[in-house]
Amino acid sequence: MKKPLVMVTGAAGFVGSHLAERLLNEGFSVVGVDNLCTGRMRNLKSFENHPDFEFVKADPSDGLPDEYSKRNWSWVFHFASPASPPKYFGMPIETLQINSEGTRHLLELCRKTGAKFFFASTSEVYGDPLVHPQPESYWGNVNPIGVRSIYDEAKRYGEAITYAYHRTHGVDVRVIRIFNTYGPRMDPEDGRVVTNLMFQALRNQPLTIYGDGTQTRSFQYVSDLIEGIVRLMGVDHSEPVNLGNPSEFTILEFANKVRSLIPTRSDTVYRPLPSDDPKQRKPEISLAKRILGWEPVVDLERGLALTLEYFKTNED
Repeated sequence: MKKPLVMVTGAAGFVGSHLAERLLNEGFSVVGVDNLCTGRMRNLKSFENHPDFEFVKADPSDGLPDEYSKRNWSWVFHFASPASPPKYFGMPIETLQINSEGTRHLLELCRKTGAKFFFASTSEVYGDPLVHPQPESYWGNVNPIGVRSIYDEAKRYGEAITYAYHRTHGVDVRVIRIFNTYGPRMDPEDGRVVTNLMFQALRNQPLTIYGDGTQTRSFQYVSDLIEGIVRLMGVDHSEPVNLGNPSEFTILEFANKVRSLIPTRSDTVYRPLPSDDPKQRKPEISLAKRILGWEPVVDLERGLALTLEYFKTNED
């Protein structure tokens, strides 16, 4: 029996590689698409020779080969995009393009082939929230021309065009809003708080805190995210779904957890808070609990220990 065929864009990225691997284990044939602007081939190492995996170096922003519309796609998962501030600040136009033109090309593919479309959105669509925690019904507080708009508004547009195709052409869609996620295969230089503080501690460098450290984040281990994605595939729900860990920590509390895990001589240094940086971030996940029977199972201490084990053996 022929296995169902799926496409995963951003397959060499942190989350995309975990998703591709899980889908292979679930019995799908996977075509991984990535232009490697932020993805890393090393993330594919554990499954790159799998008989049901095919890697294509390409950028969906440039369109897709005609031959793709002749293949019998079951799902198209759009996870390609720079996702950390240093990365999307360095590639502002590319970030906007992959979430606009890239999304449109992939939705067109789904319209032509009848595939289901799965869009990886982000908690950043809520901006610097005035509602806490953030439910899916919250419209957000986003600066449309601020420095972070290249990512925030790109994802908001990605959601908008996804629902335009859903309403106009009947494309079956799923949309997740991903809150801070961490784990093995993260890029050590991605500039996120987890990698920044863990690698600074490992290297006995000063731990950098932006602002006064009282801003909050919620940290989700990658296996919990992937489990939520797979469960959403199995239900008929087209509206956005938050996937994140509702356990909330200040950045200073997180830094102390890193110190307790990694013996370090590092001091703490404070830097100005970046423009439009969210002051608080916590997902409201009652919808995911209700329709998916899902909630995170990996606590921060366990997840950080697993991540540290990976970093120690895979540091560049």
